[in-house]
Amino acid sequence: MAELASKKWAKALIELTKEDESISKEQVLHELRNISDTFQSSEELSNVINNPSISTEEKQIVICKLFQNRIMPIIYNFLFVLTLKKRLNLITEIADEFEKELEVLKNIVRVDITSAIDLNDERKNDIRNRVAEKLHKDVKVDWSVNSNIIAGLVFNINDTVVDNSVKHKLDKLTENIVKM
Repeated sequence: MAELASKKWAKALIELTKEDESISKEQVLHELRNISDTFQSSEELSNVINNPSISTEEKQIVICKLFQNRIMPIIYNFLFVLTLKKRLNLITEIADEFEKELEVLKNIVRVDITSAIDLNDERKNDIRNRVAEKLHKDVKVDWSVNSNIIAGLVFNINDTVVDNSVKHKLDKLTENIVKM
């Protein structure tokens, strides 16, 4: 439920930024992250935000004192609406979803790539460029190493897994032999 709500709020905010070309979507994301960090870094503030017994008006006063004239008006107003709708506690998730929406706008895809060994930068760039070429998108790669895959690569692209590891191939071969 919270993930769905966060997506809805992030989409609404991205739509608002599209209406005014002078608004930097990157700056919006930066400010969302800073606000999220501010909330998370203070236990007292976090308690205020998450406490249902504290009134909306009191929370808005806190928001006003913390952020008035320090953040973009669109973000300031957005925080007030989130407070009214009792969704201010979702600010971190909204920032995450906003970043995903921004990447879609910029034709960027995130790819998690797992290799059996740590690859050098030249090899990583070669693989990243090949993936970008195949997907016709800019690619941001999160690299990880897992020696259990023996050799090869495992790609995770938007929850779609492409497993080219030797371990996967051996598992498939074993599966086929058992079926015989």
